[in-house]
Amino acid sequence: MKKTFNVKQVAVYIGVIIAFSVVALFYFKPVLKGYKIFQSDIAQFRGMSKELKDYRAENGKEAFWTDAAFGGMPSYQLSTYYPNDYIKKLDSLIRFLPRPADYLFLYFLGFFVLLTVLKFDWKLALIGSLAFGFSTYFIIILGVGHNAKAHAIGYIPLVLAGVLLLFQKRYVVGFVLTALATSLEMQASHPQMTYYMLFMLLFVGLFFVIEQIKKGILKSSLKPISLVVLAMVIGLLTNAQSMLATKEYAAHSTRSKSELTVTSDGKPKEVSTGLSKDYITEYSYGILETFNLMIPRLVGGANNEDLGRDSNTYKFLASKIGAGQAVNFSKSVPTYWGNQPIVAAPAYIGVVFVFLFFIGCFLVKGWIKKGLVAATIFSILLSWGKNFGFLTDLFIDYMPLYNKFRAVSSIQVIAEICIPLLGMLALKEFFSDTVPKEEKIESTKIATILIGGILIIFTFFGGMLFSFSGLNDAYYNQQIPGFSGALQADRKDILFSDGLRSIVLVAITVGVLWMVLNVKIKKQYGILVLGVVMLFDTLTVAKRYVNDDDFLPANKVEKPFSPSAADKQILQDKSHYRVANFSGNFMNDGATSYYHNSIGGYHAAKPRRYQELVDYQLSKNNMEIINMLNTKYFIVASEQGQPEAQKNPDANGNAWFVHNIISVDNADDEILALTDFDSKNDVVINTQDFKVQPTEVDSTATISLVSYEPNELVYTSQSEKTQLAVFSEMYYQPGWNAYVDGKLTPHYRANYVLRAMNIPAGKHKIIFKFEPKVIQQGSMLSLVGYGLLILVSVGIFFIEKKKQ
Repeated sequence: MKKTFNVKQVAVYIGVIIAFSVVALFYFKPVLKGYKIFQSDIAQFRGMSKELKDYRAENGKEAFWTDAAFGGMPSYQLSTYYPNDYIKKLDSLIRFLPRPADYLFLYFLGFFVLLTVLKFDWKLALIGSLAFGFSTYFIIILGVGHNAKAHAIGYIPLVLAGVLLLFQKRYVVGFVLTALATSLEMQASHPQMTYYMLFMLLFVGLFFVIEQIKKGILKSSLKPISLVVLAMVIGLLTNAQSMLATKEYAAHSTRSKSELTVTSDGKPKEVSTGLSKDYITEYSYGILETFNLMIPRLVGGANNEDLGRDSNTYKFLASKIGAGQAVNFSKSVPTYWGNQPIVAAPAYIGVVFVFLFFIGCFLVKGWIKKGLVAATIFSILLSWGKNFGFLTDLFIDYMPLYNKFRAVSSIQVIAEICIPLLGMLALKEFFSDTVPKEEKIESTKIATILIGGILIIFTFFGGMLFSFSGLNDAYYNQQIPGFSGALQADRKDILFSDGLRSIVLVAITVGVLWMVLNVKIKKQYGILVLGVVMLFDTLTVAKRYVNDDDFLPANKVEKPFSPSAADKQILQDKSHYRVANFSGNFMNDGATSYYHNSIGGYHAAKPRRYQELVDYQLSKNNMEIINMLNTKYFIVASEQGQPEAQKNPDANGNAWFVHNIISVDNADDEILALTDFDSKNDVVINTQDFKVQPTEVDSTATISLVSYEPNELVYTSQSEKTQLAVFSEMYYQPGWNAYVDGKLTPHYRANYVLRAMNIPAGKHKIIFKFEPKVIQQGSMLSLVGYGLLILVSVGIFFIEKKKQ
């Protein structure tokens, strides 16, 4: 019997995996035709990482450094393949579908494993997982290209599943799953999502321990807690290469503490150990906006949404600017009227899940329920950011690492997992024969009154309660007087229609539960109907924002940028130089890096000193800074708005000798000294950090770059006296080494961000090599992690077998 059961179970799980694969491919069916989804962030990433990928393809190894963005930076957060990264291979096996269907499959699979660990019937787990995966937030991040975030979210339920197995004293499988899931979570390389996951696990673990204390068996909880910690440490070790490299770079990025204590005009400034509060809380979820979790477009939908020809906006514009232009404009209407700068879609979890969550608050018993409710409340309160300043400021000021992450609204991902999970636990209890009927009726009644009341108020009275006025309505009204009135009328209609939709879905859910409870229909039919309702609820809203229209032929996605006339003109120059694209925001532009070495770029964690150089000097059009960065070409917008190339004849070149050392004592003086200096003859050096030899004037001295690779630059020099050379390359001490005629030679930081070096008299060969020790150290630690995973797992297996 046991063998037959196992075969049937395996067959069921294989069937579930096939079902998840089919659904994921069906939702993203253009991938079956070879199309790929266009993701704006990934297009920028392709620009930033092209030099690295080209180098990898040509040389079969990693550069770990790119000169294509911000004058040069490590590649750890761009495109890097680490040695001994076997977890990456495991991840590739799990995500075997074409992108982005692979991430949707991962959502399904992770939640299904979690529900299976909680002893759900596979049919109930299947429908719950499908509905969970189509949560609008999970889908929209795929649409815009937040792949690392989606990747990390997909593995969070697996980590929780492993932890719960350990709490269930299923030590072998629990330990292995926790360690592997943590490894996969870390490999996804989105520290912010992993950080938020730890909060969720902390709440669940805390209530588990409290429960053990109440039962007087705290001692028995020490073993599973210890194994959780050990498994997570092993998960960290297996990712030591990327973790250590990221930690190293973080200390030099905008996520680290600034050394500057003055503003660009020399006035004292507040010193932060991380990002500024304004930057951290720029994307703060509105308190009213939270109800988007149950009414998709309570505060509108997105900054750009298609309202069609039946909308008030279209009819108004058609009367003002003609039907042709009105059609085009009504395809991209700012329906969102909340206070966040940009919103691609509402974070809709599903009104059915929210309704079931509230049933679960009263029907489900035990520490898991308490942990999920506490984690949900916690995440929603912190997602409000500046709208709930007391709590947010407390965490920014005192919670370790919290000030390293921006977009505090993202912490709502905890609620995105906990609400569906508790909702599914509520369904499980509702369909259980062991729970008294009276409890089921009472919990459903309370949830219906609470959710129904909220939905009725917003749906039928929202038009009178809110202004429906967006941040940019005044601007649109200036362009076309009366436009905001039509737009606000559409927003009212949207609220009413989506509110009514939620009311109907809750009513259907209540009806199905009532019929199951009163044996009007069988449980399996109730599960089937609820599955259809739940899937319809989340899938149809997700489809509004990410659908077949977002796909393009593969070649257009893989090569997202076409060279302009300006690019083609610049590319004729085969020397080594940099380009400044001033036709847009050069510090938020990865496209230029696709073809050129750019002084700008696109990254969430820019090199801190370089960003400060931009803020204090480049933003003031300091041409000496432009020249010292070897900016040989500018791209500017012509009168017709087309990109146009301009050559800068004053660029300093790749390296040059200087004669005048401007000594300073601190970072403030170092950056302010660049305001008025001659970059070709002067060099600013913090002599408290670096001891530089005096230099003599030799007008005949020469130095030039003879060979370039991202991780190795070769120069030759000729001089009659010792000279001080400045190199137009970013100074990054953890990794870059300088060699003069093969001998390791010290080099210094100059002009706040560049490299400088004393070159002895005579003819010499100077080589800069990027040799980051952190990669080798991390590689060894990762092997230790894999060894521990095997040894500890085998040890636990034999210990448990011996006990049995």
